Amino acid sequence: MSRVARRLAGPALMGLALLVAGCENSSNPELHRFAGPIFGTGFHVSVVGDLDADEVADLKQASIEALNKVDLQMSTYKDTSELSMLNQAPLDTPITLSDDLAQVLSEAQDIGKRSDGAFDVTVGPAVNLWGFGPDPRADKAPSDAEIAEALARVDHLALELDGNTVIKRKPVYTDLSGIAKGFGVDRVADALESHGIENYLVEVGGEIRVKGEKPGGKPWRIAIEAPKSFERSVQRIIDPGNAAVATSGDYRNYFEQDGVRYSHTIDPRTGRPIQHRLASVTVITPNCSTADAWATALNVLGADKAMATAKRENIAAYFIVKTKDGFEQSWSPAFAPYLKDAPVAGADKSAGKTVH
Repeated sequence: MSRVARRLAGPALMGLALLVAGCENSSNPELHRFAGPIFGTGFHVSVVGDLDADEVADLKQASIEALNKVDLQMSTYKDTSELSMLNQAPLDTPITLSDDLAQVLSEAQDIGKRSDGAFDVTVGPAVNLWGFGPDPRADKAPSDAEIAEALARVDHLALELDGNTVIKRKPVYTDLSGIAKGFGVDRVADALESHGIENYLVEVGGEIRVKGEKPGGKPWRIAIEAPKSFERSVQRIIDPGNAAVATSGDYRNYFEQDGVRYSHTIDPRTGRPIQHRLASVTVITPNCSTADAWATALNVLGADKAMATAKRENIAAYFIVKTKDGFEQSWSPAFAPYLKDAPVAGADKSAGKTVH
């Protein structure tokens, strides 16, 4: 058995994204950047405007405050966070949630249902069992009995949500890591816009939202990384316009045992790592929380079911699938407009494929 990697794919996508988005204008005084740590990873913001140093400092402070608020609401690492308090709350007892937490839980529940259970914010016990949670364990596959025990505690429908009130009907453990980073991006975007900023790029742990243009009227362009474990290269360049971009992949966070590769992406319906050949999913939606959650859900579903779901739900999704000859890329009809060289008209044509 060998331990291969313990890094999340998101930060690598982020590095490529910022490289493509900002390299042409790194010396332009109208482009301002700031960054910092958050959520165990980092955030990066680029804004365009006629701003002095104090105004940029105010934007950075507003961004930090927005992210810290999300952290205090949705962290599973802070015992006093709102989410931790919910996880510690007794069963069958109404709990009043903040507007933000209620909003995120509501969206998570909705995407969970629309993805046939592929997205489930109570999957934490299974994730922890396989050693990919906050308490790492040895790189060893658990027994069938251990998996069954963990799976019995996975059920997002056990959270009965009515407006800002939630009742736990089972002792489930809620973990919002599949949507909270995206929500944090959205909250920073809201903070920037409240300060009059209309041209920006916000990134948190690889999840990205852009609006407006770079200096000189050029669009923000984002790089989709090729899903290679030990190499960083660009697969495609996209122009998302005013939208959010999130990518989910299994190619950097996994372990191997007896020649079997176990991904960090756990299917909440089976309690086991995904075993299909879908290596990477990129989703574009107006809000980053939505893109974040759908990227995870589609990655769990696998290529065929993910494509069918993306078409049914009109989701802009781009897929990279491992084949014996390399990688095959395909995209849903809604994603075609974001590819400069992709056909736009016709569902069958826009769901095109190329093989590398």
